[in-house]
Amino acid sequence: MHEMSIAEGIIQVLEDQAVVQSFSRVKAVWLEIGPLAMIEQESLRFCFEAVTRNSIAEGAQLQIIELPGEAFCMQCMRTVTINKRYDACSYCGSYQLQVTQGEEMRIKELEVE
Repeated sequence: MHEMSIAEGIIQVLEDQAVVQSFSRVKAVWLEIGPLAMIEQESLRFCFEAVTRNSIAEGAQLQIIELPGEAFCMQCMRTVTINKRYDACSYCGSYQLQVTQGEEMRIKELEVE
């Protein structure tokens, strides 16, 4: 379950930023996650709740913003929406796709005190 290490990494970022930006509590975290990031959202929520205990983010809400997966088709030269790696181009059926979006997992926004 790599979601636990991801949640621990998020807490580390929050604690580091608390020092840099002088805040004492995190009330909410917004994450952007693409469908190709291979992150099970419910597992991440569970792990986030577990690792935030006794931290500056205890009780913080975790909001997940789902980004679409996109790729550029090298055959027909169009940008297409994809839901998983190795999808075919929805226009020409080619598998020559270069992923351009959807692998992300990043902290988008924080609400802090």
